[in-house]
Amino acid sequence: MIKENHTALSDFIFVGYSDHPVLQMLLFVVFLLIYVSIIAGNGLIIYIIVTDPTLDTPMYFFLKSLAFLEIFYTSVTLPKMLVNFVAQNRTISFVGCAAQIYFIIFLGGTECFLLAAMAYDRYVAICNPLHYKLIMHKELCLGLVTGSLTINMPVHIGQTYLLFTLPYCGTREINNFFCDIPPVLELACADTFASEVYLVAVTALILILPFCLICASYVKIISVILKMPSVEGQKKVFATCSSHLIVVSLFYGSATIVYASPRSKETLIVNKLLSLFYTILIPMFNPIIYSLRNREVKVSLKKMFRKCQPGYISQGC
Repeated sequence: MIKENHTALSDFIFVGYSDHPVLQMLLFVVFLLIYVSIIAGNGLIIYIIVTDPTLDTPMYFFLKSLAFLEIFYTSVTLPKMLVNFVAQNRTISFVGCAAQIYFIIFLGGTECFLLAAMAYDRYVAICNPLHYKLIMHKELCLGLVTGSLTINMPVHIGQTYLLFTLPYCGTREINNFFCDIPPVLELACADTFASEVYLVAVTALILILPFCLICASYVKIISVILKMPSVEGQKKVFATCSSHLIVVSLFYGSATIVYASPRSKETLIVNKLLSLFYTILIPMFNPIIYSLRNREVKVSLKKMFRKCQPGYISQGC
């Protein structure tokens, strides 16, 4: 265990998952491969959508934005985490911890609104198909993405400010592999009521509200699907929503437990595992989910790989 007197007064110390050198190196290799797969998988999704004109639609514009977001989101935590696996001094500065928390909740909150925008896109496409192109024009799509960023930016500045104006004394060991609100809040040696109230309010606005909008969209979508006379038609329409539903369930399920559950030592341990899930594993799964369950993406992937085969005459892969 790293001793506190080896660090500056303002430093925090990551407990991580293990102090055993062999296990540390194994974890380093595993999470390095995960990080590479996240960059490669989401980068491939972006490349396919940008280069294939048939994918120039609102749904794929949102998917491209989500892929960009996932790359930035994981880059906030994973590089520092990889350094900590091989470093003897697993610390992060006070300012560095504040910056990490801000970008995690800012990008995570943006993803919540982006998933809601994707649900609205599916709602319009299925429930109002004749006016789809008229409603989901490029300006609206761009406005939904930029609006997601704009709403989250000032909200999380306030959350981060309240958290890091608290006094921290005694142990500075963060029981996680990155700075997050619940484990850092546990270290404060003052009344945390204001920060906790703000956290509840932000959770309601950034997490619960978009989730309610997603649920409302899918209630309408399911009601339309059930009215379809053909079972084959129902399956085809539902297939266009299944990837999004899987991602929403995984992301919101884990994030809601972490940020909306009561604080206790037991929940902190569970949250430590769940935070690993929604910050690292879901961004790794997203490209797989969307490529395996999306016909257009699979067709575009096949075309790209055919172009890259030896003997295929093209202008490049």
